[in-house]
Amino acid sequence: MLRRQARLRREYLYRKSVEDREKTIYERKRKLREAISEGRKIPTEFRKDVEELKDSTLYDDVERSDLTTHQDDEYVWAGVEDPKLVVTTSHNPSSRLKQFAKELRLMFPNCQRMNRGNYVITQLVHACTANGITDLIIVHEHRGEPDGLVICHLPFGPTASFSITNTVMRHDIPDVGTMSEAAPHLIFHNFKTELGQRVQNILKYLYPVPKLDSKRVITFANHKDYISFRHHVYKKNGHKDVELKEVGPRFELRLYEIRLGTVDQPVADTEWRLKPYMNTSKKRLALSTTPGFDH
Repeated sequence: MLRRQARLRREYLYRKSVEDREKTIYERKRKLREAISEGRKIPTEFRKDVEELKDSTLYDDVERSDLTTHQDDEYVWAGVEDPKLVVTTSHNPSSRLKQFAKELRLMFPNCQRMNRGNYVITQLVHACTANGITDLIIVHEHRGEPDGLVICHLPFGPTASFSITNTVMRHDIPDVGTMSEAAPHLIFHNFKTELGQRVQNILKYLYPVPKLDSKRVITFANHKDYISFRHHVYKKNGHKDVELKEVGPRFELRLYEIRLGTVDQPVADTEWRLKPYMNTSKKRLALSTTPGFDH
């Protein structure tokens, strides 16, 4: 089994390297075609190999949206098979983190919670892969307060790391509604950049396709790169009257890092990382072009 996983991983990395090379050639040809069609001078960096680009027929009749990427390999079964998730915690979790992990399990259909015990990350990943698990979710804490969320997509990645703030448990919400375990409808607000769409896909593919009559709604609303998580159920009281009830929990996520690999691979490539200098500019947004919640 380990030998098969290693072979599949090598094949995935090879396809990704071919994709990067083809993407570079495509972008060069696109810029060259734009310069010729607009009557501008050919960019300086293309003048040495302009004949090579003209003679090549690669991507002449292919749009950028038709090109395959490594993301197609990551989520090749999305929408075809329902995802299977496992939620676990860091070592020696507090009672509050255990409760948060239990409530997280209810957030995702077809999800099960695993006691961490003495298992190391490598053992967890291998066990999940062998049992057909599509995503491994690990929650961390600081002094009893949940402060970190790691979402690892199996078997190739990516692995997204988020910080958690402003956590409110279900039992802390007044007049909390009854929990539903149906597949929810998803609402994503203000994920407008390429990175924002990437994060939206990572979160979206944790859920199966809902039925039309599902009365459960989960919202991910981005505001200044902080993602607010809200969970509601609704009931129709008439043709135009809808009663909305929050069932919790609620918390805020902030993306810290996306790595092109599983959580047990320390040498995996980093796709994006929040760096210290990014905090100095309040106007520099990664997930959207606007702060959000604008009407």
